[in-house]
Order: sequence, then C-alpha cells, then structure tokens
Amino acid sequence: MPQKMNTIDRRRFLRGSGTALALPMFGSLAARVVAGTEPKANPKRLGCFYFPDGVPMPLPEDPAYKDWAWFPHGDGSEFALTKCMEPLDPVKDDLIVLSGLSHPKSRSVHGHNNADQFLTAALTGGGDKEYENTISLDQVYAKHVGDQTRFSSLVMSTDGGTGTARGTHTISFDHHGRPIPAEHRPKQIFDQLFVNSDVDSARRLALSRSALDEMQDDAQRLRKSLSTADQRSLDEYLDSVRQAEIKVEKAKRWLGAPLPSVDGDPLNLELTTDEPREYLQTMFDLIYLAFKTDSTRVATYQIGRENGVGRSDHLARAVGFNLAHQLSHETKNPDGWKNFGTYCRFLNEEYGRFVAKLKATPEPGGTGNMLDNTLLLFGSASSAFHLSRNYPIILAGGKQMGFKLGQYFNHAGLNFQGGPWMGKGEPWQDEAKGEDLPLSNLYATMLQRLGVPTDSFADSTGIIQDI
Repeated sequence: MPQKMNTIDRRRFLRGSGTALALPMFGSLAARVVAGTEPKANPKRLGCFYFPDGVPMPLPEDPAYKDWAWFPHGDGSEFALTKCMEPLDPVKDDLIVLSGLSHPKSRSVHGHNNADQFLTAALTGGGDKEYENTISLDQVYAKHVGDQTRFSSLVMSTDGGTGTARGTHTISFDHHGRPIPAEHRPKQIFDQLFVNSDVDSARRLALSRSALDEMQDDAQRLRKSLSTADQRSLDEYLDSVRQAEIKVEKAKRWLGAPLPSVDGDPLNLELTTDEPREYLQTMFDLIYLAFKTDSTRVATYQIGRENGVGRSDHLARAVGFNLAHQLSHETKNPDGWKNFGTYCRFLNEEYGRFVAKLKATPEPGGTGNMLDNTLLLFGSASSAFHLSRNYPIILAGGKQMGFKLGQYFNHAGLNFQGGPWMGKGEPWQDEAKGEDLPLSNLYATMLQRLGVPTDSFADSTGIIQDI
C-alpha cells in the first residue's frame, strides 16, 4: 500500500537526551504519491556568492591577456575559458558568463565600498555620504519561498557577523536595508541545520510569545507621547517585533518536525581559514547539504571582505600567497597577472566543485538533477583594480527554469577598462569607456524565473531576454 511521508512514524528517530538526528528527505518515498494526485513540483533554489578585490583584467595587447584574463575569449556559445577560468570547463555547458553589467548608483565609487550593494543596488555611497541600504536579492526570494522550509535563508561569510558600513561581512540585507549577520563557523552552521536540542524549545517559544505581546502593548502606549520623528523610529521597532512574531510562529510550526539526518563524519567542522582550501570546501558542502535536505532554498556566502581586512584575506594561502588583497595591487610586477589569476583560479576550482556536485545529485523526489533546479550567482562588484564597472558575473544552473546555458553574454566586448595599477590614478576615477547594463536587469530576470511575480528589482530597466 502506498505510504505518504507524513504518515511515517518518526518518533523512534528522535530518542536521546535532548539531542537527536532524524529522517532525511527520501526521494524513493516521496515519489510514492497516491494514484490520481499531482506530482510535487521541483523546488527552486537560489544561491548567491561574492568574492572581493575584482579579477585580472590585462589589456588585449598584454601577453598575459590570453591566459590570465578572467573573462572568456569569444562570445555567445563560442567562447573559450582562460587558465584563470578553466576549472569551470567541466560545467561550462551549465554556465552563463556575463560582462558589461554593474549597478548605476555605484559606478563612480571606489570598489572597496561595493560588497554592501552587490545584491541590493542601493546608493550606499562612499566618503562622507550618508549610508542607506535596501533589501537584497536573496531576501526578496526568501520572502516568496521561505515559509516552505525550516529556514527562510542561510546567511554565511568567511569573516562572520555584519562588519561595518562599506566594510560588510554579509551580503544579505532585510527589507529595511539592515544587515543580516552571517555565520562563519562550520560547526555552528551544521548544528543549526541538523542537530536538534529540543528539550525546552516549546517553553522558550511560549515565553517569547508572551514577551512580544507585552512589547507591543507597551509600545502602543508609548507612541501617544512621541514626536513624529520618534514615532517613525518606533514604527521601525514595531516592525522588528512583528518580524520576530513571524519567526516565533514559524518555529512553533516546525517544533515537532524531525530534522533531516546527514552524515557529518566526512566534514571537519572545526576548520578555520588556517586550512583555507578545506575551509572553503566545507562551507560549500554545508550549503549543498542544506539544499539537498530542503532545509532552505536560499543561501548566501560572502567569500571575502573587501579592503584586505579580516580572516578571509588568508584564503590566498591555499595557493602559496600570504594575503589575497595585495595580489590585486601587484599586477604590474613580474608574474603579477599570473599570481592574481592563480588565486582566482583557486576560487573557481572550489566553486566549480560545488556546481559539479549539485549536477551529479538527482533531485530528491523530483526530476532532473539538483543543479537544474538551483540558480547560482557568483561574482564581484569590481573588475579591474578598484573599478566599480563591468562586474565579473557567472550564473550556473537553472536549466529547468528556462535559462539558456553554455554561453557568454559579452555586453562589454573589447571596450573595457583594465591594465595594471601603476600607483597613480585609479580606474574608478576615469571616465567610462562604455555604458554598462544595470545589473538589476539580471536580478529581475532571475526573480521571474524563480517564480516571483515581479517585473522589476531596484533600479532595473527591464529584463534580459537572451539568457
């Protein structure tokens, strides 16, 4: 007799002294639907990944251009990856590489200020300009799909926390433009996703509910005595309380649901950036597991902070260099482009490994493979040295969302800025050689394909039809 997933007795998997692991999502059982019912639609996932410091941009007349330029050579479906990019060759047919896109509000801003606005397109500015951000792409999608999973989104970075204005450690921002703290410790991420300490969760949630009710009552009484400006501040506070209420109610719904069971033995959860390659692999593996178990369908990972600050700058030690950021400053030196390109190649190796792993995994309880139903954005908000134009962007996956994969969308052509920094003026201060498309056009296109009913995002002027 067919058996539905929600009829399986999972209590035997929850025994233990407050800590337990439970059932994974079994594709073989999920496929046993009652005759006459519609099969469940494939999930649609979004992953966004950011790396700092831009990419190698030698000019065409430079001998390093052939091997160490980040952008491919060619256009459309006829393009070749350089040595910097060739680790992605096994998944080339599952990629869309894009050039000539950037955020209009940031094109005349120093590149180190740009991670904050990579997923928001906001005017976060530079210098003495007032800092103000908006909601990030991932959180727009999390609002659309987050109720369907235990965690609305997974926010990660190598440096952890929120960082500072224009020195962010997170690329995720809520609907008020407030930074969402990122987690950087593999064990804490794993425990959050897969280890349940449930002894008094119900009691804590009841107390949280009671405390939130009291806050609302007190706030409404206070409002009557406040100025207009203070009332706006209070309204923001009340909105935060409402968001907390939503999280409490969601937590209550998931309280009795078993956590998925995964084999954590292959993972070294005590890693730090002192083991940079293994650390990066583990962070990607945690996102893979979160997606595979349908714990969340939205994830962000800021691989590094701009400006050479923080533990993320140590990742270059994976390929024999001391600090990552200084490589972008030293491209005028002998082998400078090769050294910078070697570091970017390392990032592409680990990203490509993650993409290939999703492709090799059949969709649990669905059709195709996991990559077919997962849209991945990988990029930076700088290209040449500190240049806030022509962002290096790669989309991967999304085949079952209608993306035309295996192509290079070369909007910039050969009309781009680049070359080594010679220690004088910087490219971001120069007049642009061409006009970039708004990156938000790509984001609007992505949201549409992910099923969000929208025609726009931030300052978009349309969607990109060619992808």
